[in-house]
This record gives sequence, structure tokens and C-alpha cells, in this order.
Amino acid sequence: MTDQNTRLGILLMVVTTFVFAVQDGISRHLASEYNVFLVVMLRFWFFGAFAVWIATRQPGGLRRTMQSGAPRTQFFRGVLLAAEICVMVLAFVLLGLVESHAVFTCYPLLVAALSGLVLGERVGWRRWMAIGVGFIGVLVILQPGVAVFSPAALVPLAAATMFAIYGLLTRYVSRTDSAMTSFFWTGTVGALAMTPVGLWYWEPISGPDWFWMSALCVTGALGHWLLIRCYEVAEASAVQPFAYLQLVFASIVGITIFGETLERNVAIGAGIVVLAGIFTLWREAVASRRERRAIPT
Repeated sequence: MTDQNTRLGILLMVVTTFVFAVQDGISRHLASEYNVFLVVMLRFWFFGAFAVWIATRQPGGLRRTMQSGAPRTQFFRGVLLAAEICVMVLAFVLLGLVESHAVFTCYPLLVAALSGLVLGERVGWRRWMAIGVGFIGVLVILQPGVAVFSPAALVPLAAATMFAIYGLLTRYVSRTDSAMTSFFWTGTVGALAMTPVGLWYWEPISGPDWFWMSALCVTGALGHWLLIRCYEVAEASAVQPFAYLQLVFASIVGITIFGETLERNVAIGAGIVVLAGIFTLWREAVASRRERRAIPT
């Protein structure tokens, strides 16, 4: 991996987080006007069509791209991501972008905590300490036991848990499937899963909101494409810490567009979570390098 590729990967990750933050702002607007399931269904229709189009342009075409060594797991991944997006968009409506993303940033810690159970990976004491510190940050954000605490604050925590499991299953299927195969299954299965639910809640969409719905679909597809390109040109360990910029961009959108406020406890707690998450990612990269050096060539 060259420095130039790493720099390009970092740039792509920064742009990706910005695109996803814009997408979250559009999702919040639309979900406050229409049913969440309808919004997510239309988003996945475009995502699924985009995934099929990308698959047809791969070596071997659609037939080869859709072949999976773990089809049941891939199917579950697609359904899980669709459900997670519904939960997270609901969180945007209930809590706003700032607090939702502040809680959601704990998902890398959940990935580390569950990696032993799901993937059989060893988690050292340093990472366990970071996980513990990170969840102290989550408690600072949620303020359990304080009068202002709302059960709705648990909604983005549920979304983070679902996304962490989705991420672990993505690692699991990567042992047999390519990134493009996983991308294809994610888009198409999500579209299939959301269609019967979204159609049940169908309602007319106004002319101006069709523009925002189109923007939601385009930003979703663009964000996923940029993420694929990011991981193609740079190692995940080098670019993953920059994914936390989505919290910054989403907070800017929430404050400037939707008039949200950044409470002190949310800022402090999010800072703790982000630092703990970056440390966890760093320790994971160190452990991965040690494993590679231990493998005889």
C-alpha cells in the first residue's frame, strides 16, 4: 500500500462521511413527513437497482457476482441492515441527528466486544478497558437516572447494536465472498425485505418531496460506492478512524438545518466514545499485524 493510496483512501472516507451525513439529514426530513418504512423502502429500491447495475459490470457479470458461499448469512445481513436503517431513521425523528449519532458512535466498541462470540477472535485486556471506557461515555450521553433521560435515547443504541452485528457478519462472509458479492446481496435483499412493509404504508408524496426522495437515493448509492472505492485503495485500519467524522458532519447538519443544540453531556460523552473507539481500532490493527508476522512465509 503506497502513501498516495492511503491519502486517497482517507480523502474518500472523509467525502463518504459527508455524503452519509447529508443523507441522514434528508432521511430525517422525509421521515418526519412520511412513514419511516416507506422512506426506507424507496431508498432500498434505488440501492438494489444500483447494486444489480454494478454487478453486471463486474468480471463474470451478474451470475458470478451473486454467487455466495454463505447465502443464508448474506440474506440475514441484508434484512438486518434494512431493519437497522429503519431504527436509526426513527432515532433521527425522535432525538435528532446530534444525539442519535453521538450514541451510534459506540458501534465499533460493540464490534470489538462481540467479535469473540461471533468470529472467535481474541480481545485483549486493553481493548476490554477501552470498551468499558467507551460505554462510560455512552452513559454520560444517556444520563440514566437523571430526570431528563428519555427511553427514546435507547433507539440509536439498538441501531448501533444491530449495525455492529451486521459488520461482524460482513467480516464473516468475507472469508468466502468478495466485497461486491456482499454489496449485491445487501442491496437486493434489503429491497426485497422492505417492499412488502413499505407498500403497506404507501402514501402520496408531494412534488417537492420527490426531489428530496431522489436526493436520498442518489446520496445513498453514492455513499456506498465511495465506501467500496475507499476500501479498495487503502487498508481499513488506516481509514476507519476518519469514519467518526460523520458525527461531526451530522451534528453540523442537525444544528444548522434543524436547529438542534449540542448539550454538554452529549459533547463530553461523544468525545469519550470516539477516543475509546479509535484506541480500539488501533489495538485491533496492532493485533492484526502481529498475527500476519506470526504466519510463516
